[in-house]
Amino acid sequence: MFDGQRPEPRILPAEARVGFREGLVASTAGWARGFVQAGLISVPGRYAVALRRFAVRNQRACPLLDVVGPGRFTSVLAEGADLRRDLPAYLVWRNGSVVDRRSEVAGLWSGDLVTFLVGCAFTFESALAERGVPMRHWEQGRPAPIYRTARPCLSAGRFRSRLLVSMRPVPSHLVARAAMVTEAMPYAQGAPVHVGAPGGLGIRRLDRPDFGEPVEIAPGDEPVFWACGVTLQEAVSQARVPLAITHAPGYMLITDRRARLRVPASTPL
Repeated sequence: MFDGQRPEPRILPAEARVGFREGLVASTAGWARGFVQAGLISVPGRYAVALRRFAVRNQRACPLLDVVGPGRFTSVLAEGADLRRDLPAYLVWRNGSVVDRRSEVAGLWSGDLVTFLVGCAFTFESALAERGVPMRHWEQGRPAPIYRTARPCLSAGRFRSRLLVSMRPVPSHLVARAAMVTEAMPYAQGAPVHVGAPGGLGIRRLDRPDFGEPVEIAPGDEPVFWACGVTLQEAVSQARVPLAITHAPGYMLITDRRARLRVPASTPL
């Protein structure tokens, strides 16, 4: 269960977006499986060039799927979607701090906001599940936990951050398969950045994630870490942008794009 709502694996993206626009609040983990999910970051236009440069320099964590011009709130990724209303939860940031959490942000939208849509690891979870890799956090009814690491990202102007990662326990004998599948989906964070003891990333305790809830690791599982798009939110926070609007971690835009593996047809995945 997520926020009292079961994930809907077979629902179509447009149906999910209508539900969220009408007030449904639920993590999108496990929803509309097989479709691309995206995070949202909107900033005033004068910060957009530097933020785009930050994303390009840190593509593993921030794979850009679309950049929506000043004041616009539609995207080619989701026909008929209203980016101000069709995510289940948004965060409002002022001067680097979260000041509000909302189910819609139409009243805050201005003609100056530039919006970035960034790939999300939720996209590859259904591909892993289809290939026999268990999603322990689905089994435990929660999104994958997110942690700050000690690894610095490449900076761009005032935007700088440490890398943030999401963690999924994977049976040891399936780690290579999980890496191959996700490597073939670079638009969804791609291959893992680390496998095994979290200390290698500077993470002290897995039972204390920075976002979300901890996930129990079954005997024989290895903790596997993927770069996370919340890194871009961290950069916005560090830059103390006067106003920013983002998705709440775990509450993504479900797009109409089908998730695809970018590998030759002969590759055994």
